[in-house]
Order: sequence, then structure tokens, then C-alpha cells
Amino acid sequence: MRLLALDTSTEACSAALLIGAETIGRYEEPAAGHAERILELIAAVLAEAGLGLAALDGVVAGVGPGAFTGVRLGVATAQGLAFGAGLPVVPVATLEALAWRAIADGPVLACLDARMSEVYWGLYCADPLRGLAATEELRVGPIDSVRLAGAQRWRGVGRGFAAYPGLGAIAGVAVAPADALALPDARDLARLGAIRFAAGEAIDAAALTPLYVRDKVAATEAERRR
Repeated sequence: MRLLALDTSTEACSAALLIGAETIGRYEEPAAGHAERILELIAAVLAEAGLGLAALDGVVAGVGPGAFTGVRLGVATAQGLAFGAGLPVVPVATLEALAWRAIADGPVLACLDARMSEVYWGLYCADPLRGLAATEELRVGPIDSVRLAGAQRWRGVGRGFAAYPGLGAIAGVAVAPADALALPDARDLARLGAIRFAAGEAIDAAALTPLYVRDKVAATEAERRR
């Protein structure tokens, strides 16, 4: 199986190529210029492997949630590449990619900074067919809206914990310093995407849509005053 994965949903910009069990990846946190950098990172992983898009089986796209502009960029880039090469696409949420790196150790609370004093968060457990599965709907809200399910211990992953340290104090959550700084990485998207691809979850590029979770990017003046 040969899959190209990409994500630009957050401060990070990454691309990865999965060839069988081997993964070639590039990851950066550029101050700006995600549109230019993602194309260069994609070209770099393809060049290292000596492959063109036509030799691939599909594209794995990070669809959000995250920064609205970054989410749109990632989806549009994945669609453009897939259309051009006649490839199917596997959508993967950013929180799923975060959870994937830690799911082998047990249930995961994945969390990203959503700005406006809110976080994107989701609860995930291992799943034999899809790699991992959400235990409930992915959500966005203030940190006091984060609620755990069940009595088990959850591993916290994602930069939302660094942005809002109070999240790490939630009973039942353990957060390592490195996990609190984590952002989605295309290498994790590629590995999880391969499982989803094998499970028959690839879709036509035209059907790929962003996962925004919320529909506004800034607080109103009244909300800021409150």
C-alpha cells in the first residue's frame, strides 16, 4: 500500500508517504506560508521515495478541526492532488491523528487550542477495525466543558493542554510534557489512514469536506467583554 498523507490544520505543516511498513515524513511549524510549504514537503517525500502521484493508491487528508484557513488549505490540496492523479481520499480528523500516537497505552483525551478560550476535544479508544474510535461526538467548548467517560484513566495528548494548563488537572487524566505540546503529524495520519483504507473507507475526492466543528472564528464584542 502506498499512501500520501498531509495536514495543515494547525500551526504544524506536515506531509508523509507510507510505503508498506515504511514511512517517510516531513514536519514543520512555519510562522507563515503553509500553502507554499505543504507543496514543498509533499515534493520532498515523493522525491525521497522516487515516486510520482500516479504510483500511489490514495491520499490521506487531515480535515480538521483546527484553524479555518489551514483546514480549507489541507482539504483543497488533498482534493487537487487526488483529482489530478485519479486517487481516492481517506479523511482523518486532527484529534484522531493525535490520539493515534498514544492509543496503544489506553484511552486518550485529545485536545487542541480552538482560540476564544475554548478547546477542540475528543475521547478515543482502540478499535480493531478502524484503529481507534471516538467514544462520543467530537466537541468544542471552554475547558470546564471537558468531561471524561467512565472510570478508566485517560492519557492527555495535544497542544490544548499547553494552552490551558488547567486541563491537565482534570481527575483521571495523565499528561506528559511532550504530549502537551503535540500537534497533528502526517506520519500518524498515514498510519491510521492505511487502516481506514484497508477497511474500505476511502472516498471520492469530490466528497471530501472540512471538519470545522464550530462556525465562527472570533468572539463578538459582547462575548469579549463577558
